[in-house]
Amino acid sequence: MRAITTLSVVVLASAGIGHAVVTSLDAGIARIDAFKDMKNRPRAGHGMNVLLVGTDGRDKISEQERRAYRLGGQPCHCTDTMMIVHISDDRERATVVSLPRDSYADVPAHVDQNTGRRHGPHPIKLNAAYAEGGPQLTIRTVENMTHVKIDHYLEVDFTTFMRTVDVLGGVQVCTPTPLKDAYTGLDLAPGTHTLRGGQALQYVRARHLDGASDLGRMKRQQRFLAALIEKTTSSGVLLNPIRFRDVTRAVLGSVRADKGFGTDELLDLGRAMRNFSPSSSEFTTVPIGQMNFQVKGVGSTLKWDPAKTGRLFSSLRDDKPLAVDRPRRGPAAAPVEVDPRQIRVLVANGTGTVGLAKRVDAALAATGFATTHQPVTAPAHVPRTVISYDPRWDRSARSLVVALPGSELRAVPGQGPLMKVTVGAGFKAVHKVRFEDPGQPEQSVVRGDEVVCSGSA
Repeated sequence: MRAITTLSVVVLASAGIGHAVVTSLDAGIARIDAFKDMKNRPRAGHGMNVLLVGTDGRDKISEQERRAYRLGGQPCHCTDTMMIVHISDDRERATVVSLPRDSYADVPAHVDQNTGRRHGPHPIKLNAAYAEGGPQLTIRTVENMTHVKIDHYLEVDFTTFMRTVDVLGGVQVCTPTPLKDAYTGLDLAPGTHTLRGGQALQYVRARHLDGASDLGRMKRQQRFLAALIEKTTSSGVLLNPIRFRDVTRAVLGSVRADKGFGTDELLDLGRAMRNFSPSSSEFTTVPIGQMNFQVKGVGSTLKWDPAKTGRLFSSLRDDKPLAVDRPRRGPAAAPVEVDPRQIRVLVANGTGTVGLAKRVDAALAATGFATTHQPVTAPAHVPRTVISYDPRWDRSARSLVVALPGSELRAVPGQGPLMKVTVGAGFKAVHKVRFEDPGQPEQSVVRGDEVVCSGSA
């Protein structure tokens, strides 16, 4: 989860501030020999592949912050988030592939960094590779699984994430439904929010908002990264030497990087990526073939789909965009937790606009809801669209409000499964939605400009 901010190292370098400034920043990066004595590696492809790793390090966080943002407990010294960021050879595109922490993995033979004992190849969850063998074993494991050669390694922690967001002045996210997670303390109402460092950390850490668990969290991380890129490229940071220095210091202050990722690489990427924007980025999660894949001694894991995974990483090696030939259609359909086909909806016209209920009924049906196709006239006009629902079907109501952002949810005990939408004078449009079954995750690719806030939550 913290690893998502390290892409800003690449983005922020686009200011082209100068060799002296970048050299001084580079000197503060902690270096690790991440590729020492590595053999039998995949052949190099086109473009550059950076493995971004987020650990649960929290040494520099104050006690007040620990309490406020639920950061207690002992760190596991493992990777909480892992992403491959592919920068295209022409430096005009970034592809971000999230690797689930619970992925089934076979680690190669290695010496355990904790005990000094030599282990043969054995199965683990992907995030445990770091605990057993540090960055080197993590890289070797990822390369064995993806057949993608990793060119650079960047590692960040809680502190980096929070300080970076704060020095940027916060990052804007939007949600059509309430987001509440008792474990992290996240509590966001529907709408658009500017999150500061601690609250942003809660947002990208939350795993208990829905049935999607870690897969849902990774998609929120991707949305946050797109928003982070937008804030960085649109706020003038890249054109202001002082702000550039301050932000980059925050990013690099607790980063660990391989020895080869230095001043020249930062400057080269910076000069090439001055026009980078959210539309230049695309995000996806490695395709899952089997959920809850049980492994003796390891437990429940996620097993990758070999055919789909092969095609995905073949595209990365060949430097091909994942969203190739897909037209840019603006914001993507928003995910909902209940299949719209299972949600019955009656639409009533609460305005003086003739035919409005019929148009809303048709629009809801077009995005998948089971409307009655028999709109009615409400007994009175209402200023704001109201969704009346039985509390027993609250998940269906939350899914419907995603399609009608800004609507008021009104509980009516005993109403039954039928949702009633009274269209108000403030109605603007029906938003497209899509159902994502947590038990059968599908690979999807989104561009950064499709998941940032569009101005209306």
